[in-house]
Amino acid sequence: MQVPAPFEYERATSVDHALELLRQLGPEARILAGGHSLLPMMKLRLATPGYLIDIDGLAGELGYIREESDEIRIGAMTRHRELLESALLAEQATIFTDAERVIADPIVRNRGTIGGALCQADPSEDLGAVCSAIGAQTVVRGLDGDRVLDIDDFHRGPYQTAVEDDEMLLEIRVPRRERTGSAYEKVDRRVGDWAVAAAGASLSLDADGLIAEAGVALAAVGADIACAQARDELIGHAPTDDVLTRAGAAAAAACSPVADQRGSVEYKRHVAGVLTVRALQRAAARARARPAG
Repeated sequence: MQVPAPFEYERATSVDHALELLRQLGPEARILAGGHSLLPMMKLRLATPGYLIDIDGLAGELGYIREESDEIRIGAMTRHRELLESALLAEQATIFTDAERVIADPIVRNRGTIGGALCQADPSEDLGAVCSAIGAQTVVRGLDGDRVLDIDDFHRGPYQTAVEDDEMLLEIRVPRRERTGSAYEKVDRRVGDWAVAAAGASLSLDADGLIAEAGVALAAVGADIACAQARDELIGHAPTDDVLTRAGAAAAAACSPVADQRGSVEYKRHVAGVLTVRALQRAAARARARPAG
């Protein structure tokens, strides 16, 4: 039977209260949101916090999906189920809908949060790749104020983020651009499993139909999530099959999978390339279908 190491428990009543507890309790404290990322790590004793600060009661304050100016803002306590059911994301950032359909199972989707997933920073986790592909920003709050970080600066490596010991992730901001499409593709061994490989893509087209902005990100095939090599193959070109195929080949060459029970290095690299092309094809079709202005 797997049980966590002993820990103390505190329940936060507000964001400020959670931040005060983090500063008071020091680096041995961890934020507990939905629990589906942290608690399994604790059971395996891969994480052994001395204190848990439960912010589940802050879902009313930090659970939202709304438009503000040229952004979609998502509170860190927004559940997977809410992301899946959001009509706003389905229309403006369809990559979230694609990904949430293949994340875990209804039990996890009803409890797990986007903030918990991103702060876990598991390179096999889907929403990290989604946010990287779409160029999201994160808002990190401490008692001294807020910091706004690009998602690729937020993630510093496997299981490492830019969040300091006395800070917490507050919000994710997704840019809204004209003629933009996004998509997510994943291969797993069974429904709800961790990916063998996964790829997310976002494309913005200019008035001439050329790719003005692009993002490609991979999951489960190495420590690096964002794939600049694939992006470089796209900018300034029309999204033709040849261009998208070159980007897929660049993604396959750039990733660094590890052989395990889900497949060999060669197989995972091949799958990453194929999924990148598929995600780009769907993103391009969605971008073309969206009117300008």
